[in-house]
Amino acid sequence: MNTTPNVVPEAQAPVPAALPAGRALYWCFRRELWEYRSIYLAPLSITGAVLLGFVFVLARLPHAMRDAMAMDLMHQREAISQPYDVAAGLIMGAAFIVSIFYSLDALYGERRDRSILFWKSLPVSDLTVVLAKVSVPLLVLPVVAFVITLITLAVMVLLSSMVLVANGLSVGTYWTLLQPFQSLFGLLYHLVTVHILWYAPLYAWLLLISAWARRAPFLWVVLPPLAVGIFEKVAFRSMHFLNFLGERVSGGSEAVGRMQGNAVDPGMNMTPSPFLATPGLWIGLACAALFLYLAARLRRYRGPI
Repeated sequence: MNTTPNVVPEAQAPVPAALPAGRALYWCFRRELWEYRSIYLAPLSITGAVLLGFVFVLARLPHAMRDAMAMDLMHQREAISQPYDVAAGLIMGAAFIVSIFYSLDALYGERRDRSILFWKSLPVSDLTVVLAKVSVPLLVLPVVAFVITLITLAVMVLLSSMVLVANGLSVGTYWTLLQPFQSLFGLLYHLVTVHILWYAPLYAWLLLISAWARRAPFLWVVLPPLAVGIFEKVAFRSMHFLNFLGERVSGGSEAVGRMQGNAVDPGMNMTPSPFLATPGLWIGLACAALFLYLAARLRRYRGPI
């Protein structure tokens, strides 16, 4: 009588269960905050330098306040608000620089240190990862910059008020010239229109290059547009492409929340309807969506470097 031997099936590795899309996006987002501490450390370091320099401004504040009273109203406001405008501009500039370097390294770095092999083993789609990464320059850093700026300006106003009271000067006049609430509203409007909506294709392009480049991603960001601009200049004797890139990077004349130097222009149009009707805004957002889709596709097939 033939007996069939018992065959023990090979143990199969358990397949990780897929996470809900919202929960996966949340944990990917948390991962970015854990790994990139420069998101908040860089603006905070600028804040420390700003507050240290403001100590010297406080020493000259009573004399500057008396001199400002002899000026016309416009120059009074410029003289009083200049330290605050510089502080806000430096903090936002630091957040913008961090956004550039973060976007350029976000997908390239995980291929360089081979951690992509671990992250790809998790039940998280490539599109979810890319969306979590682009949310840092588009959402996290503008919010961090605004909150840190708000706290910094509040500390500066409090210290200035204490110095003025100690020297017998009017705090009410100082606040009237400073217009802190109008400046904060203009700053918030600038962050939404320019740093979030207008710069979206820029950050998406950096993420695309970060997912594609095998080495020197910064050169691949700069050289192709530069080559196109040089070709246009030589072949057609025009600079439309480079002017277009300059408008996009600088904030653009079409972005109504544009800055004036380091300060928010108090006379700028903060009505959203003209900005939302700008063709360049929607073309840029469409390009950003395309770049993010391509970055997710590249991440699926790109291995470690």
